[in-house]
Amino acid sequence: MVEQLVQFQNTFFASQRTKEVHFRKQYLKRLQQEILAQEDAICDAIYADFKKPRFESLATETQLVLAELRHAIKKVEEWSRPTSVAPSWTNFPSKEWIQLEPFGKVLIMAPWNYPFMLTISPLIGALAAGNTAVLKPSELSPHTSAIISAIVQKVFPPEYVAVVEGGVEVSTQLLAEKWEYIFFTGSTQVGKIVYKAAAEHLTPVTLELGGKNPCIVDGTANVSLAAKRIAWGKFINAGQTCIAPDYILVHNTQKEAFVEAMKAQITAFYGQDIKQSADFARITTEKHYQGLKAMLEGQRILFGGHCDDGQRFVEPTLVDEPDWGSPVMEGEIFGPILPIISYETEEELHRNLSRYEKPLAFYVFSGDKKFQKRMMAQYPFGGGTINDTVVHISNKDLPFGGVGNSGIGGYHGKHSFDLFSHKKSLVRRGTWLDVPMRYAPYKIPIRWVKKFKHLF
Repeated sequence: MVEQLVQFQNTFFASQRTKEVHFRKQYLKRLQQEILAQEDAICDAIYADFKKPRFESLATETQLVLAELRHAIKKVEEWSRPTSVAPSWTNFPSKEWIQLEPFGKVLIMAPWNYPFMLTISPLIGALAAGNTAVLKPSELSPHTSAIISAIVQKVFPPEYVAVVEGGVEVSTQLLAEKWEYIFFTGSTQVGKIVYKAAAEHLTPVTLELGGKNPCIVDGTANVSLAAKRIAWGKFINAGQTCIAPDYILVHNTQKEAFVEAMKAQITAFYGQDIKQSADFARITTEKHYQGLKAMLEGQRILFGGHCDDGQRFVEPTLVDEPDWGSPVMEGEIFGPILPIISYETEEELHRNLSRYEKPLAFYVFSGDKKFQKRMMAQYPFGGGTINDTVVHISNKDLPFGGVGNSGIGGYHGKHSFDLFSHKKSLVRRGTWLDVPMRYAPYKIPIRWVKKFKHLF
């Protein structure tokens, strides 16, 4: 099956049809229409996988995808035009420009936490740029994978876009093939495997990974507002969000008030019996659920901590001052568990932030603009927000991606189009003038050659 799809891709791309902008728009519009027609069924599939609330499925999955589609359909002609650049004097007379062209066959490997959006969003950029694509949705969200497959089969010829479902063995088989581009979203551990496989063919990659995202609440922060925005960003999708705050560093003068505000906000969001709330999702996989339960063992619980094996339910949980070497602080939590750690000085804050690799996201709550500026300038991270969480992902004009261990490359909006496009540099020389000085035998004095730098 994998070999057959790759052969289809070779045949279709050789026809050059995907380079025609009207062809791209036609299929982007078909995809848009089918998602609109299937939006309720998509939300039902996501709910069947991990009881994600319909509001969250609409707001963070289908509507984000539809917004990307509308933008790409509107802008793809503009994005595809050649870009003129100022000609070099050494090429006079000439015209010089950048022509964008698709890489070719693209492999998109998606995760289970936002199973629809993180499959279709990169696909939009790949198609807008003129590529063909094979999608590998996560086998851990089977209902969503099935509806993605059904939509793709209805909209696209299999040699243009195809879906391959399956587990690790299928992913391994796909990675053994030669692709012109690979786009992977998932864990850093698996991202390294993808990177190694891509290196065999010198295939360019985008890796959207994760990290231990810090959230600072300093002594000048608006505590009640910070608690509301942190609770929202942390517990949406039951904490299974790569850019969710992973742990809180709160100034010791604010800690008690912050903890009480967080407790109040969690109850305001989900009620006294959170398991009965229709607005709180479940953990997607049994393996991840058991890992979250293990993180809570031996911890001082400030709020929550209850689990239900039958539903893979983990209550929104606040953990008090965990040891830095404990499981909850070793790696990305990726669930509704929030460690709260106090600090006193900026030096102490720096020591704690420096314990980890570059994160995907970084959050600062503060009323001190100088402190905000210092924090944002001092630490490397993928993207960040001051006095809120998660919302930087919503602006299509901001590239979304990581740095170092948290990823390679950024996408969304035109950034997606550029990501999946090769920038071809072109020069057209005039023929009515040909300066002889560059040709051998070289008769120009060397001292003149050293002055040529002013012409470049």
